[in-house]
Amino acid sequence: MKKIITYGTYDLFHEGHYNLLKNAKALGDYLIVGITSSDFDKNRGKLNVRDSLMTRIKHVEETGFADEVIVEEYFGQKIDDIKKYNIDVFTVGSDWTGHFDYLNEYCEVIYLPRTKGVSSTILRNQNTVKIGIWGAEQITFRFIDEAKFVSGIEVSCLYVDYDTSYKSELLYVDGLELVDSEEEFFKNIDAVYLSVPPVNQYTVIKRILNHGKHILCEFPVLMNKEELQNIRELASQKHCIFMEGIKTAYTPAFGKLVSLAKSGIIGNIISVDANFTQINGNNLLKQIRIANGGSVNALASYPFLAFIKLLGTDYLDIQYFSRKNVDNIDIFTKILVRYPKGIASSEVAINAKSEGTLTIAGDKGYIYVPAPWWKTEYFEVRFENVNDNRKYFYKFDGDGLRYEIAEFGRCILNKTESILLTFEEISCIAALNR
Repeated sequence: MKKIITYGTYDLFHEGHYNLLKNAKALGDYLIVGITSSDFDKNRGKLNVRDSLMTRIKHVEETGFADEVIVEEYFGQKIDDIKKYNIDVFTVGSDWTGHFDYLNEYCEVIYLPRTKGVSSTILRNQNTVKIGIWGAEQITFRFIDEAKFVSGIEVSCLYVDYDTSYKSELLYVDGLELVDSEEEFFKNIDAVYLSVPPVNQYTVIKRILNHGKHILCEFPVLMNKEELQNIRELASQKHCIFMEGIKTAYTPAFGKLVSLAKSGIIGNIISVDANFTQINGNNLLKQIRIANGGSVNALASYPFLAFIKLLGTDYLDIQYFSRKNVDNIDIFTKILVRYPKGIASSEVAINAKSEGTLTIAGDKGYIYVPAPWWKTEYFEVRFENVNDNRKYFYKFDGDGLRYEIAEFGRCILNKTESILLTFEEISCIAALNR
């Protein structure tokens, strides 16, 4: 029996996929189809997959060509699979010609002609989400750069209704049109990336939602409970997505970290300690303006994210211990949050420095994430017996903003709210910040 194997994502299943599977099946007697897992796609920088793994498997199985379907989960798996299943022929589309020649050492490699004029990328780009940027801050430049790595996302225009030195610099960004009025801004966009000082957030968000546009709001969201509830109701009425841009919440490693910690591997979680500090020096006044305050407003959203993900939203009380400057701005703050069965602590600073680690303590062991923990790539699970320690590694591309941009686009196209950072969690973080 001649065994064939092929691999793919099979997102937005189309004629090209069907033809490739048909031709692959014709090469032998038994066809194995490897379909990439969602985590593997993210680890190799493919952030825009629309269909779930189960949907993609279903579409492949419905063709009737696959005798067996497996899931591709890691780099190097192709060699392992060829050996494991005693494969005679490895095949993929001709757009990969030469890329897999190294597999000739293990089996015959055949590149099949691809169907012209159709691909998942083309289909995704037919449903492009056009994003307009409201506001101009330092992070705006990073947002524009990171959006280029997410297909199906187009950053088209910029609107600034307040004084900022960054506005003139953004005039030189290729492809970014500066518009002078709200009416012109809303004309040809689907969604807004909002980066304005928190004091303006509530009124601007309402104006955007009343125009029926989705919103990705840069952190910190500092609205009160009543304002946030109004925003939630308005977003629901207008069928709009509202997300907060705390980028760590959307990264692959942080999601795995939370799931692992809550799985019981370290027992019951007793405490969470997360620090985020910066020395801003000459940029201190800019940081205070952007956050409309000091260390808590500027940085505490990230430790609070860790707290609510690991210990929940039902905290008992919160205490702040701050070192303030002559202008009564908290330059450094120690935060303690009490929970019914645990405690969380954090150091945040905009002009002081401590180690930016995350430690999750349990009654069986603990998890250690080295600095900077908010850009999680690697963490360790540690136990009393060091021989039981485990290390976990995940890919973190670029500045991390691409993950939240990809999630924003996915939520818009699928018409569903994000489960990675829910509105209840956004509200809890805002309450802790106050």
